[in-house]
Amino acid sequence: MSISAKPGSIVICRERQWVVLPSDNSEVVRLRPLSGNEEQICGVFTRLDLETIEPAQFDPPNPETIQNHIAAQLLMDATRLSLRSGAGPFRCLGRLSVRPRPYQLVPLLMALRLETVRLLVADDVGIGKTIEAGLIIRELLDRGEAKRLAVLCPPQLCDQWQRELKQKFHIDAVVVRSGTVSKLERSLPSGDSHIFSYYPHLIVSLDYVKSDRRRESFLAYCPDLVIVDEAHTCTHTGGERSTQQQRHQLVQKIAAKSNQHLILLTATPHSGIEASFLSLLGLLNPEFKDFSLDELNEKQRIELARHFVQRRRIDVQQWLGNETPFPERVSLEEP
Repeated sequence: MSISAKPGSIVICRERQWVVLPSDNSEVVRLRPLSGNEEQICGVFTRLDLETIEPAQFDPPNPETIQNHIAAQLLMDATRLSLRSGAGPFRCLGRLSVRPRPYQLVPLLMALRLETVRLLVADDVGIGKTIEAGLIIRELLDRGEAKRLAVLCPPQLCDQWQRELKQKFHIDAVVVRSGTVSKLERSLPSGDSHIFSYYPHLIVSLDYVKSDRRRESFLAYCPDLVIVDEAHTCTHTGGERSTQQQRHQLVQKIAAKSNQHLILLTATPHSGIEASFLSLLGLLNPEFKDFSLDELNEKQRIELARHFVQRRRIDVQQWLGNETPFPERVSLEEP
């Protein structure tokens, strides 16, 4: 290998141009084709010294190749469209199969302002919390600020999460629940590999992982980015061995890691019991659980607003005006 390739640099290998990606192994250089996608990523094991990686060289413009105005306009349009789809302030925009609406970028902006992402996204049903979480996931992975992902959700939502991540964000995740564990274990290589450590991206059933034995196993190999869907089912209710209390203990231990990225999703953050809501906020910051919501001072409001976002449908409709993306509900009775 001719150079020490740095992530983000453009190199030539096998007579093709590549972008160097971050790698967990210093002896492996991960490359993605300049015009390729995630499925074409490959790794070069440098110790074998079988491949040559060199800086990419681009020839300067040749004034003799200047053509007419139509060709120049075509080049400008192609450049503008490629930049709109693949660049800009967010790295994730070039890797999406969905066009996010402007209001769905708000949680992403909030996340990027935090050194360690701790967010409670409590938008109404239909606003697009999955899209908002997916944008944050894709951006953190592309920036290298997160290496692995785990989505904790009710078992009936596992397949939906897997499909959404694959189709819209090009993230391949495996579903870990009672019915899939045996198959996943058979696919593990021989050695000390564990399901929670071998697969980079996981979608884990809360009901499967809440037990004491599985909880400790998950915590030992917990990814650095965790999404908790239906987070209101993980609040502290006061019971010692209830299902909800087991879930709360799991998420609480995850949140105890100072550098753990944690995003909570729920459409019903407040059930009317203030203590339960404060226990949810306490997962973001232990100081939040001691707040008195009726007597918040300005400093507390500002700090809480950095970690909590909630929009209702009516808020989005008023902001977008006549361009509302929500269908109107029509109530009909049929015999």
